[in-house]
Amino acid sequence: MHDDRNITEHRLRRVLHERVKPAVRTRPVPLTVERWEAPGEPVPVAEALAAPYRPCEAGDAWGPAWGTTWFRVTGSVPADWAGRTVEAVLDLGFDRMMPGFQCEGLVHRADGSEVKALNPYNDWVRVADAAAGGERVEWYVEAASNPVLVDHAPTYEGDRLTSGERPLYRIARMDLAVFETEVWELVQDLEVLYDLMTQLDGSDARRYAILRAVDSALDAVDLDDVPGTAAAARSRLTAVLAAPANASAHRISAVGHAHIDSAWLWPLRETVRKVSRTASNMVALMDEHPEFVFAMSQAQQLDWIKTHRPELFERVKKKIADGQFVPVGGMWVESDTNMVGGEAMARQFLYGKKFFLDEFGIETRNVWLPDSFGYTAALPQIVKLSGSRWFLTQKISWSQVNAFPHHTFWWEGIDGTRVFTHFPPVDTYNSDLGGAQLAHAARNYREKGRGSRSLAPFGWGDGGGGPTREHLARARRQRDLEGSPRVEIERPDAFFEKAHAEYADAPVWAGELYLELHRGTYTSQAKTKQGNRHSESLLREAELWAATAAVRVPGFGYPYEDLERLWKTVLLHQFHDILPGSSIAWVHREARATYAQVREELRAIVLAAQLALAGDGTAELVFNCAPHTRRGVPAGGAGVPVAPGRPVAVRERPGGGHVLDNGRLLVGIDGRGLIVSAYDLEADRETVAPGRAANLLQIHPDFPNMWDAWDIDAFYRNNVTDLVEVDAPPLVETGPDAVTIRVGRSFGRSSVVQSITLRAGARTVDMVTEVDWHETEKFLKAAFPLDVKAERYASETQFGHVYRATHTNTSWEAAKFEICAHRWIHVAEPGWGAAVLNDSTYGHDVTRDVRPDGGQTTTVRLSLLRAPRYPDPETDQGVHTLRFSLAPGARIEDAVREGHALNLPERVVPGAGPVAPLIAVDEDAVVVEAVKLAEDRSGDVIVRLYESRGGRATAALTPAFPITAAVESDLLERPLDGTAVAAPAADGTTVLTLRPFQIVTVRLCRPRE
Repeated sequence: MHDDRNITEHRLRRVLHERVKPAVRTRPVPLTVERWEAPGEPVPVAEALAAPYRPCEAGDAWGPAWGTTWFRVTGSVPADWAGRTVEAVLDLGFDRMMPGFQCEGLVHRADGSEVKALNPYNDWVRVADAAAGGERVEWYVEAASNPVLVDHAPTYEGDRLTSGERPLYRIARMDLAVFETEVWELVQDLEVLYDLMTQLDGSDARRYAILRAVDSALDAVDLDDVPGTAAAARSRLTAVLAAPANASAHRISAVGHAHIDSAWLWPLRETVRKVSRTASNMVALMDEHPEFVFAMSQAQQLDWIKTHRPELFERVKKKIADGQFVPVGGMWVESDTNMVGGEAMARQFLYGKKFFLDEFGIETRNVWLPDSFGYTAALPQIVKLSGSRWFLTQKISWSQVNAFPHHTFWWEGIDGTRVFTHFPPVDTYNSDLGGAQLAHAARNYREKGRGSRSLAPFGWGDGGGGPTREHLARARRQRDLEGSPRVEIERPDAFFEKAHAEYADAPVWAGELYLELHRGTYTSQAKTKQGNRHSESLLREAELWAATAAVRVPGFGYPYEDLERLWKTVLLHQFHDILPGSSIAWVHREARATYAQVREELRAIVLAAQLALAGDGTAELVFNCAPHTRRGVPAGGAGVPVAPGRPVAVRERPGGGHVLDNGRLLVGIDGRGLIVSAYDLEADRETVAPGRAANLLQIHPDFPNMWDAWDIDAFYRNNVTDLVEVDAPPLVETGPDAVTIRVGRSFGRSSVVQSITLRAGARTVDMVTEVDWHETEKFLKAAFPLDVKAERYASETQFGHVYRATHTNTSWEAAKFEICAHRWIHVAEPGWGAAVLNDSTYGHDVTRDVRPDGGQTTTVRLSLLRAPRYPDPETDQGVHTLRFSLAPGARIEDAVREGHALNLPERVVPGAGPVAPLIAVDEDAVVVEAVKLAEDRSGDVIVRLYESRGGRATAALTPAFPITAAVESDLLERPLDGTAVAAPAADGTTVLTLRPFQIVTVRLCRPRE
């Protein structure tokens, strides 16, 4: 019987491929084809319709990389096809690989309206279900010749500025054909049964029943007349397709989906077209299949449709109202969650959910992040405060070492908030609903015995495309099929409601969802990351000073539109292949230009508000945007700073180099320009490990096993070169308030100049590293070996910090050999600690080792630059300026304060006198994250703050303006419970009590005029 089974399977595969599938379309008649090459970037549809076309035909080459070719196709349905189903086949030269990674097309009518999109598995356009004969066909196909860039080989085709001009594709066919419905249905029957049969155990009677039925069906097929015998063949499969599933069969909620990376192996402008192509196909599929449900995340993508394809947007809105097209996620884009700042993460939800509410009247309840590269432990609280209930991810299945232990669970964040979470066991967000994937989902599901259902997002994705009629055919046949999980197409919320009701006491996972892969994304494309960090800081400044001026200065207008536009620009660039540095060169070239424009606009907003607040005068006022007082200037205010105290002394160091002394720190810098001592005078304690040097630049080879821009593999550590040689003796620069040691080094094809500065009165040693980087496949680190025995270290994350182990006791700790931190990392023993701070670096590693003297060294390293060659062969080439600091004796609260100070520099503006803060908080542990005017333009002031130390805190929030109430709100600035946080005192002071890492948003309601 084993041989019979193999014979039938081989027979089925050949007959399907060589006879049955080719018979789905018969009697082809060529269409007349003409073409027009759009010059440069894509043009409006009206311009293309009016363009001069020239003749072409099947076999003709077309499309240089990133070009757009318009095809006009015309023809008539033959008269003798009356009563037949007729389709056009418009094959642009597809190679049948995954859609979204090659050429694509969008079909328009002669009036410019969209018909549907074309891709390798969707190359047809229906002409008539029952033709009358003689119908005239005229379509215009907007064809994008996007290059294939998925082979991981370095290429310059990832940017239009460097790509070639040779045509990449050839027209395969453009025909009218009769669509043989019964043959198509036979194909679906046979494919579903074949897939199911291969997943059943060899001793399963069900397998042999299917085998016999398939054998019988193939016997009924006349290979010379497949259309005429398809119905007879199908009749022999009826019984095995009608057999119901077992009562205990796993239940799969199938959700139509098309994950569309907002940029990746294509630029943003191409994503604008991808979302239109996908959405056009989805609404067309919904017209034919009322049971079909399609979920689309990323408000930005729907906004693109609204802006660029208004007619299509109206069709989408109609399907949303009908319940078939389902907005999910509630975020502006599917962002990275590791590197995005706390306030930016809040704004992802504010602007995402606001768009869905304003445009569709829909409150999204689930957070949909299938593909981001790990998930911050701060996210559960942010999810809850956004008004969302559920969280979905898929990417954790990519972890290389440790299999995640749950598929349905409660995820607990740093503050204790829990969110009900699902991780689909199908292990893909692009499911084909084939038997292999469904069987894998059922076998893989880890909640057996407690839960019985999972979710499967199905459809072509990453580059878009979405579900096809073939996917829906599989779903229909497997809705209740013996041997298969039960498949039901339904909305995500319906799944979550059922899963929660079934398994409300699901297990708890506390802490981050760390992806044991793609760790290089914390470092790749340093300028993109720096642009993000600096933009986040400037947005904070712009809102604070503009809000202060709008409340204080008559006639000063708060720039609502500009700030929203700039926020959305920054949020877009936080997409999980832009900010992580894993997109093509074109994307990052544009990102650098965009961040430069954002910087200029925000600086102008900041300056305008500061000048309005400062008034006329010549005093040099320091504006302090940081959430803590510094140099005597209050947080959120401006004034003349307090003198720094005694100047910094500098003397020669025995053995070479210099010693800097400001009365708090004694810093030894040797003749190599390395920090060999950072003595905390107040604690009488050395910071740098004995015999070691801090601020030591180290370079490693960096050639991961795959995914160049994404990955670093642990073996990179096996080889390291310390950069200790100097181009010339270090220079000493002495100023009134600081002393700087400057040293230059050369290595490979690169050079670096480092400035080490100690300022009067400071508790930090500050470093500026200017690198002219021209390495390839290398990894640059800056090491700080600290004389601290620490079994764990704290890393700043959104609205708080997380602890990670310095040891590698288990595979879970060992896998975290590269981690993400925001503005600081802190290591400590009881009673003393130190912090390493940065202004735009995210990648770090922390290790420990035992010294010959028995002491332990904990080494913190910042990951400064990489040089992967795919997908951008020139990654990080050029000049970079990176800032970081060492803070000896720092506690957690010091790290918080100094981290903000480094990222929010003082600004000096001439003016008449001090500017009092708009609001004041009397507890340093409670950090103000944002001060802005309310989105509803009521003039109310929104203050977002959080507890930063990981303990409980009580703070008084005092506004410097009249208020009628202080109302605790969610991230969308809506009352959480409709009551005030606490009754404000006569001066407006409201007392807040916060739990560890709690985020509180307060609406300070101003009197209405």
